[in-house]
Amino acid sequence: MGIRDEVKLLTRSRDWRGRARTPRTAEPWELPTEQRPFPTAWARTPAVGTVRAGLQRGLLKPTTWTVTAPDVEGIDLLDGLRGPVVFVANHASHLDTPLILGSLPHRFARRLAVGAAADYFFNHRWRAVLTALVFNGFPVERDGRGKTASQAPQLLRAGWSLLLFPEGTRSQDGWMTRIRLGSAYLCCRLGVPAVPVAIRGTYAAMPRGRTWPVPGRPRVSVRYGRPVIPMEGESIRDFNKRLADALARLWNEEDLGWYAAQRADVSTAPADPAAAAPAGSWRRSWASSSPSAATQRPRAWTGDA
Repeated sequence: MGIRDEVKLLTRSRDWRGRARTPRTAEPWELPTEQRPFPTAWARTPAVGTVRAGLQRGLLKPTTWTVTAPDVEGIDLLDGLRGPVVFVANHASHLDTPLILGSLPHRFARRLAVGAAADYFFNHRWRAVLTALVFNGFPVERDGRGKTASQAPQLLRAGWSLLLFPEGTRSQDGWMTRIRLGSAYLCCRLGVPAVPVAIRGTYAAMPRGRTWPVPGRPRVSVRYGRPVIPMEGESIRDFNKRLADALARLWNEEDLGWYAAQRADVSTAPADPAAAAPAGSWRRSWASSSPSAATQRPRAWTGDA
């Protein structure tokens, strides 16, 4: 075989023995098609907003309040607060969003956009349409690097408040995990306050894998905390630490009460993710699955600590 023949073989993707270099199972390479984010601007038009308000107040809230027994505290802490704000909540169940939407004052609920995972709520058109229509949802990339991540600051600048779940996904065992920096970034860059929202009991009421709450109208609690306002010159990580501590103390009120939760060391309190030992994960799931009994303690005092 001469040099010319060898060159021909190489140019045809074959070796000197005439065998193909490309595996038979290999598929031809194609330029990946660019996926456009699902449009949601139509869901924030006045006409659709009127329909959504009717769905939320006439169907979503009555249904949620019928299948669960919500206990809402801290609404009075929102008095005098005007939007836009970022509501930051822990996430353990698909019940979390309806509970927050149903418990918020109308002035916030009607101007609230909900961040929803793009790879789940917007991966099918029918689900994307329902998410945008009923919840005013907009797609959020869980890793924060997708093109849809820019919608959040645009909405805040347009006067919309946001509901975000900075843990990134629903809790695997009902306990809080570390919150990511996305919410803190928005608050610090745009100068808007964050309102921590602690939700308890929804993991026991409707954990992963269920499409409807368990029978018996389980008790769930929704607690709103004092707005956390970025300070001048405060770094995003420092603000995120303050926000995480506020959410952890609020989350602990269910077990410790308001007074003890304010003075508890969140680095050792149950809400802290460092307290989750891998060997005891089954015990954490078991504890979170226990029905939440109604407490008889007085409602939280809202004066300055």
